[in-house]
Amino acid sequence: MKFNKLMIAMGMACGVMLTGCNDSEDSTPPTEPETKLQTFAPNGLLKANIRRTTYGVPHIQADNLESLGFGSGYAQAQDNLCVLADGFIKANSQRSMYFGPHASIDFTTGQPTAEDNGNLISDFAYKALKIRQQAEAKWPQFSERSRALIQGFTAGYNQYLADVEAGKQTAEPFCGGQPWVKPIVPEDVVTYLFSIALLPGAANFLDLIFYANPGDGQEYMPRIVGPAPSQEQTAFVSDMQSKLIARAARITTPETNPRDLGSNGWGLGKDKTENGRGMVLGNPHFPHTGNLRFWQSHITIPGHLDMMGGSLVGMPGPINIGFNKDLAWTHTFSTAEHFVMYNLELVSGDRLQYLFDGKPMPINKETVSIIVNAGPAGMVVAEKDIYTTAKGPMVEAPPTLAPFGWDDGSAFMLQDANMATMDPVDHWLAMNLATNKDEFQQAFKDYDGVIFNNTMYADKEGNAFYIDDSTVPGLSESAVVLLKTSPDIKAAKQKAGFTILPGNTSLFSFSGPNPYERAPKLERSDFVQNSNDSFWSTNLNEPLTYFSPMYGQEAGQLSLRTRMGLTLMQDAAGTDGKFNLQELEAAVLSNRSYLAELVLPALIAQCEAQGSTPVVVSASLSKDLTSACAALKAWNGKQDNDSKGGALLREFAHLFNQKTMLTKGFDPANAATTPNTLATDGSVLVALAQAALNLESAGFALDAPLGEVQFVEKSLPDGTASGVRLPWPGTHNAEGGFNVFSTSLSGDDTLIPQHKYAPLKDVVTGKAMGSGMTAKGYQIRYGSSWMMAVSFTDEGPVARGILTYSQSSNILSPSFTDQSDLYSSSKSFRPLLFKEADIAPAVVSTTELMLQKAQ
Repeated sequence: MKFNKLMIAMGMACGVMLTGCNDSEDSTPPTEPETKLQTFAPNGLLKANIRRTTYGVPHIQADNLESLGFGSGYAQAQDNLCVLADGFIKANSQRSMYFGPHASIDFTTGQPTAEDNGNLISDFAYKALKIRQQAEAKWPQFSERSRALIQGFTAGYNQYLADVEAGKQTAEPFCGGQPWVKPIVPEDVVTYLFSIALLPGAANFLDLIFYANPGDGQEYMPRIVGPAPSQEQTAFVSDMQSKLIARAARITTPETNPRDLGSNGWGLGKDKTENGRGMVLGNPHFPHTGNLRFWQSHITIPGHLDMMGGSLVGMPGPINIGFNKDLAWTHTFSTAEHFVMYNLELVSGDRLQYLFDGKPMPINKETVSIIVNAGPAGMVVAEKDIYTTAKGPMVEAPPTLAPFGWDDGSAFMLQDANMATMDPVDHWLAMNLATNKDEFQQAFKDYDGVIFNNTMYADKEGNAFYIDDSTVPGLSESAVVLLKTSPDIKAAKQKAGFTILPGNTSLFSFSGPNPYERAPKLERSDFVQNSNDSFWSTNLNEPLTYFSPMYGQEAGQLSLRTRMGLTLMQDAAGTDGKFNLQELEAAVLSNRSYLAELVLPALIAQCEAQGSTPVVVSASLSKDLTSACAALKAWNGKQDNDSKGGALLREFAHLFNQKTMLTKGFDPANAATTPNTLATDGSVLVALAQAALNLESAGFALDAPLGEVQFVEKSLPDGTASGVRLPWPGTHNAEGGFNVFSTSLSGDDTLIPQHKYAPLKDVVTGKAMGSGMTAKGYQIRYGSSWMMAVSFTDEGPVARGILTYSQSSNILSPSFTDQSDLYSSSKSFRPLLFKEADIAPAVVSTTELMLQKAQ
């Protein structure tokens, strides 16, 4: 798409300065709303107003969807350019071209820290998934609303790049001026969205897709094409092949949720709130770096749309988790499965055909290529054979699925229900535009675009609503019955960790996601909640049953975090049992530990009874628990910066085994309180002694305040540590926390460098401590991210929240660490400025954007 350069320059004359425009009387001109929401900019003239308030929050106003996307694309690029640019490169299979074949890179030297061929595998696997190919084919089929938002977003992103090049904006240090940061087209945004949609499914199988081949040798190996290779290129290829062979021996079936994505969400109805109106608590736990970062914004089209909240970076306009004047919602990662792996029955003597209802079907072989930066060997073109069926890519069967594999009798294929979905932008936009429960529910009837989420909702009328309408394969009722009853199918799932079905019959096939009518859902006047356990426990007063096992387990044991959430729901609202906004915020930030509340009194009693007699931990280790017992007695009941003994509790939690250390087992009729009762066989004292030895070996006192051990430290653009460590209050899943954080970097799928400290080894097992303890302490890189508490009142919504890792990943931005400082020092939310009377006094900069598209 070409743009009129003269119009760009005229339009940006005020806006790009970011200062001096605040007092302009026409900075937010009144706009008469149209009777119908406009999609595209009239006459191709894009216009958006971006007012930034405290903490860098953009309030984006436009008169049509395309212009709204324009403002969103520009503002997101201001805050997270490198994250977005890297996401486009990854989705388009271009990482090897810019960064070389290895994903682990030391950006201070430019050399790989591990020769993992991660970029090579990712690039070829995304080629096999055909997301770019499908983006180009499907882009003309997108709805007008989606096309308007995506086109506008593209223009805004490109406009920001043009302003950086013109010196009107400051380049982000890590990626500024790099060749991989380049203008995009709408198909790039679509390809990126398609890649995000595959995160809970096919994206976990990139290795297995790369290694899939019908032979018994190394036909998966890429080949260098072109002129006769130089000596350097020959050496490069030889090294690449040896590393790929070594990696092939290590591949395993992926975990169902390797990124550890999780969240807490509450929707409170009129019977659970003081004023009889609805309230929502949003607490997603996501990576603090990478392309799963949340980003806050407030979007307005006068007369049609007025929405505030947080979205994953790259969402072209709509809010993912937030509120408008009528309703609010949040999401949590669902236990549902979003794909099926099929075991294909091959035609005898032919490894490239399989039987489906008795008829042969082809396995298609295709040769694809990528460009690889081979360092001193120069740029080379690598090609590889990929194998697909009409419904999805072939996958290699790792050793864990032996004796199955791609042999003379069978092979495996993956079908993802989120593949090339065109619904997400439309779905979230419809939720943004909804004004009541019926309209909100209609969004789920019309679209299947929330990908991997449970949804908890409440509104100003006091309704509470839950649905798991994440995209789940729409298997037939007969297939669902067999999923529940077939010993072979259940055994295969238990072995692999996900559903594997016979691929030789249409009985188990699906062509689309489960419809709204078959999704678990619940309406209540008290509450709905989820903390990443299944739909079954949404409200234990009305358990949800008789749904497809693809949605998750029914009547299963709850996590300690869910039990903590249900406890908070019961006792954190004061004596009246009904919440106000202050109580809701206090509940999520209470940093209580369910494990401690369950076992600590009994543990201390056993500890005191042990006295100074050392507890034997191993043949060579024992520990006097006197000091450990004193530290636990000094703990203040929460995991805050000043909580003495908090780190000891954390280490104990990671060694605690509910199956062996609690004597009363799980009872579905008492799911919120079982299992319970601490074992008295001495095992818990051994765990405590081991925890104490681990903490001391890391160099910390047993009664060290948690804030001396747990911290956030941001990285410099070259990936080295900033040296500024912020003490960080918060709990962990293992201890049954609710506001949880962890040391995991899993989920940061970018190549943007992040420093990390090496985990220390357990004194007994010699393996890395489960807590992620390092010589510096707990380096927090994952957990509570965009947090919000929303209450509907007679005067409209009142909301508080925080983005714990701050709005921008650009170290030059004033919003790089401001909210992190706030959370570290005060452990509190901040007002979310939604009403104009609150916004206007807090404006710190105004940007007027205008762009004339070529006609």
